[in-house]
Amino acid sequence: MGKLKSVFREGSQYRFLFLSILLSGLGYGIHKGLIDNYLAEVVVMGEFERGVAEFFRELPGLLLVFILAAFYTLSAEKLYKLGAVIMLIGMGLLSVVSPTKVLVTLAICLYSLGEHIQLGMKGTMTLNYAKPGMGGQALGYQGSVQQVGTLVGYFVIIIALSLIAKATPYKLFFGIAAVFTAMSMLMTFGLTSKSETDKSKSRFYFRKKFTKYYMLEVFYGARKQVFFTFGPYVLILFYGASATVISILYAVTAITSFFLSPVVGKIIDKAGYKIVMIMDTIILVAVCFFYGFAHHIFPKDVAFVICCVNYVLDSIISLASMASSVYVQDISDSQEEVKATLSTGISVNHLITIFIALFGGWIWQTLGMETLFILSAILGLCNSAYAATIKVRKKA
Repeated sequence: MGKLKSVFREGSQYRFLFLSILLSGLGYGIHKGLIDNYLAEVVVMGEFERGVAEFFRELPGLLLVFILAAFYTLSAEKLYKLGAVIMLIGMGLLSVVSPTKVLVTLAICLYSLGEHIQLGMKGTMTLNYAKPGMGGQALGYQGSVQQVGTLVGYFVIIIALSLIAKATPYKLFFGIAAVFTAMSMLMTFGLTSKSETDKSKSRFYFRKKFTKYYMLEVFYGARKQVFFTFGPYVLILFYGASATVISILYAVTAITSFFLSPVVGKIIDKAGYKIVMIMDTIILVAVCFFYGFAHHIFPKDVAFVICCVNYVLDSIISLASMASSVYVQDISDSQEEVKATLSTGISVNHLITIFIALFGGWIWQTLGMETLFILSAILGLCNSAYAATIKVRKKA
């Protein structure tokens, strides 16, 4: 707590914000650890239907720029509270509605809407509450608090399911997640400041010099979505992975990413963003190959372990996406331009991911999961080929 006091301004409301983030992270961890198994086992969503559900889950991210523009007069605190209420409604619905595809998808979409509204507000408030020159450390603490909450949520599922011999009580767990989400919302009542929202997130910012960055976001968003949506579903539908196994896998990827993120950052600084953008594809191609074809080469139980390892490897590769942000910073004329461009990049990213989610399910259903992961590898190669055309500024 002493370290936090040295980073944040006296009298600022970072404690309420961090408690809210911790509790919502806990609820999210419980939700995330179970949702794919729930959709596969209870709602009985097939490959294509899972893609449709992901399309609607990602839709709020694409529409966020318009939503924030509509509420531009509200402070970051009020928008954050609005997001908390919508998240609670979505999680609450998930715990009570009948397991029909339409109702469950609606609940997921509402939860995602609240989550996306809160996303940018967290950073805005954290920076506002931080002491001058301490913004980076403040954001680092914020990210750590969220990671801890999510990890605890995963471990709640892992421990609870290890003690339950009968069928997984999904709705009970979603109800518990809703309780933590409600507690998170209550913490937001302590946020009475009026932080000005980041205006760069309420509009699109296009400049010709960032064209390559936008294209890189298209390729990266497309290939990322294949693993995000269908990676766990392959393990569940094809290999029969339980909710416990999926939660353990998520926990391992979160812990691995937590420790390796600074390492990847140092590699980007030393080797350069262009080299990292190009080289990560070599690992990606191997990951995609084994994810799609391991069962043709190895016994199914061995192939399952290989796919789990490759899922973790993909999460590590995804850390290299930081390189594109460094690229934007390198060619920008101001910090405001950096923020505006990265905000537009998020929207571009979501534009492609919602369609990959939709058509990825169709490709798996009609052409097989092998084709789906071949497509992911090709998208990664396109990303690297395009990154190779970047001209790096020579340092003085």
